[in-house]
Amino acid sequence: MAYASREFGLSFMLTPMVKRLLIANVVVFFLTIAVGQAFMFEWFAFQPGELILRPWGPLTYMFLHVDLWHLLVNMLVLFFFGPPLEGRWGGREFLRFYAVCGLGGVALSFLFQPDWIVGASAATYGLMLAFAMNWPTVPIYVWGIFPVQARYLVGFLFLVTLWSAGPGAQGSSVAHLAHLGGLLSGFLYLKADWRPGERLKQMQRSATRRRRLAIVPRDENVDEQRGAQTPGKRVREDAALYDRVDAVLDKISAEGMSSLTAEELRLLDEVSKRHRSN
Repeated sequence: MAYASREFGLSFMLTPMVKRLLIANVVVFFLTIAVGQAFMFEWFAFQPGELILRPWGPLTYMFLHVDLWHLLVNMLVLFFFGPPLEGRWGGREFLRFYAVCGLGGVALSFLFQPDWIVGASAATYGLMLAFAMNWPTVPIYVWGIFPVQARYLVGFLFLVTLWSAGPGAQGSSVAHLAHLGGLLSGFLYLKADWRPGERLKQMQRSATRRRRLAIVPRDENVDEQRGAQTPGKRVREDAALYDRVDAVLDKISAEGMSSLTAEELRLLDEVSKRHRSN
């Protein structure tokens, strides 16, 4: 599975937090082989009945895997979908989201099907959802051959997971409810925008915008040409313009200048000329 997009300028560059998570999962996998799966699962898997004695289980279970295939699938998802998200959010925000999805998987499984769980699947399902919410039209090449837009692929994945987590999931060796919990917690987290870093950025943008609007000199000639436009209307227009500029600047920060469309380049040029003329 791979993705590609000339429009968004996405790449396969490995980001720091994704690299650390990959290394940690691989190291723990080989440690499990060396020490013994029974010991590692007993002490570090999520076990509802041992939650009080082993409260670290809801976090450490994400680094344990049953076999090589289990590890490989989760690490491939982390490798492909993690870097663009970390590039947009930053390492701390990315790790927080990863952990929230993993904990969401534990929570849903604990509520409806309390059983021991291992694996990073809840977290990686959340990463796929976040990718689709940020870049819905980016084609994902399933098996490297069939292009499917991210939103459709993740939508299909959600329906399959929802069906699999139904009444027939009892007795299954796959933690379908944990997968579903990762998807749902990731969706709620992003929709509620509980990310502290994003909220801080929004506050900074708002303050910067107010300063911009306060210091931009008024051109009397332009005011006369505008005629019936009221000051309130001009402020609203300026605010809308700076909203668009902020979005373009965010895109540059996340994906570089090469990702800008011709219209976005014209917008930056227009704003630059406007400030120079003032």
